Amino acid sequence: MEIPILFLKKGQERRLRAGHLWVYSNEVDNRRSPLKDFRPGETVALMNHEEKWLAWAYVNPNSLICARIVSRQQERLPDQSLLVHRIKVALGLRDRLYEKPFYRLLFGESDGVPGLVVDRFGDWLVVQITTAGMEARKEAIIGALNKVLRPRGILLRNDTGVRELEGLERYVEVASGDIPERVRLQEGDCEFETSLFEGQKTGWFYDQVANRERLLPWVAGRRVLDLFSYAGAWGVRAARAGAASVTCVDSSAGALELVNANAALNGVQDRVDTLQEDAFRALKALRHEGERYDIVLVDPPAFIKRKKDLKEGTLAYRRINEAAMSVLGRDGLLVSSSCSWHMDGERLLNTLQQASRHRDRFLQLVERGQQGPDHPVHPAIGETAYLKTFYLRVLPSL
Repeated sequence: MEIPILFLKKGQERRLRAGHLWVYSNEVDNRRSPLKDFRPGETVALMNHEEKWLAWAYVNPNSLICARIVSRQQERLPDQSLLVHRIKVALGLRDRLYEKPFYRLLFGESDGVPGLVVDRFGDWLVVQITTAGMEARKEAIIGALNKVLRPRGILLRNDTGVRELEGLERYVEVASGDIPERVRLQEGDCEFETSLFEGQKTGWFYDQVANRERLLPWVAGRRVLDLFSYAGAWGVRAARAGAASVTCVDSSAGALELVNANAALNGVQDRVDTLQEDAFRALKALRHEGERYDIVLVDPPAFIKRKKDLKEGTLAYRRINEAAMSVLGRDGLLVSSSCSWHMDGERLLNTLQQASRHRDRFLQLVERGQQGPDHPVHPAIGETAYLKTFYLRVLPSL
C-alpha cells in the first residue's frame, strides 16, 4: 500500500527536529500536498521542503494540529506491532516505580502515542482516545493491550469534549471483556472504590498520587477540609494517616457516596464527613459559621481550558484560594493545585500571593509538587507538564 506524503513549507521542520511531535496546518505546503485531500486519521510520510523524509505521522485535515508524529524510524511503520512496542516500553517504566498495577500506563505524546491515554486498575484498563489518528487505530490499540497485558476488561471512555476539536463523537463502551460497576484500586496503604463508567476523567486522578503522599506527614491530629474531593483520595488518605477529622466537599452526590464508601473501606468513617455543595458557597457558609481548619486542600478542575480564559480563570483561582485562607487557622497549611496548563507555576504562585495579601496573611512556600512519574513530561512539549501543587504555610501578617 502506498502511503501518501505530507510536505512541509521551507524551514518548518526545525521545531520537529528539536523533538516536538505536532504539525500545525499553517506549516504544511498545501500546494504540493493539499490537506483537503487527506482522510482524518490517515497515515502519512512527513517530508520537508527538500523532500527529505522526517517521520511517519497521522493526519487530520480538520484540526489546527493537522498531523502528529508517531515514529521517526523509517523502517518502523505505525501499526499494531509498534503499539505493542510502545506499551512494553511504557510498562518498563511503571514496573520499576510501582509495586502494584494501579497507575497511568500510557500518557500520550510522552509515551510516543499522541492522542492516547490508558489508565490501569489492576485487571481492568480504561482507554481514552482524543485524536482521529488514534480513533482510526482503535482496534489495533485494543489488540495490542490485550496481547501485552491480557486484562479482564477494557473500557473506552471516549466522552471528553476534546474529541470535538478533532471532529469525533463522544461515547463510552466496553471494548473487550467485562467491566464491573465499581473497581477497587490501591494507593499507599489505602484501598479505594471508583466507577470507571461514571467517574471523572478515566475514573481516578493518578497524577496526584505522589502529591497526596507528600501531604501525609502534615496531617496527624489536624482538622482537614478537602475541597473538590471527588471520591475522597486526599481526605481518606489524610484520615488514615491520623487526621483528627476530615470534611470532604463536592457538588456531586455520586462522588460523596464514593467518599463514604471509601472511608468505611479504610476504617475511618468516624473521622470523615461530607458536604454536598459548590466549593465557593461551602467556603462562604463555613466562614460565616466560624469554622476553622488546620489544613485546606484545593484541587479544582481546570479553570483555564483555553488561552482566552486566562484572565477569568486566574481570577477564579485567586477567589477560591482566598476563600480557602479565610477558614484556615492562624498557622494553617494550604495545599493548592492547578491542572490548567495555561496557568504556569509562577503565575499560580503569584496568584496565591495576591490572595494572601488581600486577606492580610503571610505565606511560606514549604513544598511543591508536580504530576507523578507515570505522567512523564516530554521536554519539547510544554503541555505535558500541566500539574502544579503548592504546599503553603499561611500565617498572620508580619
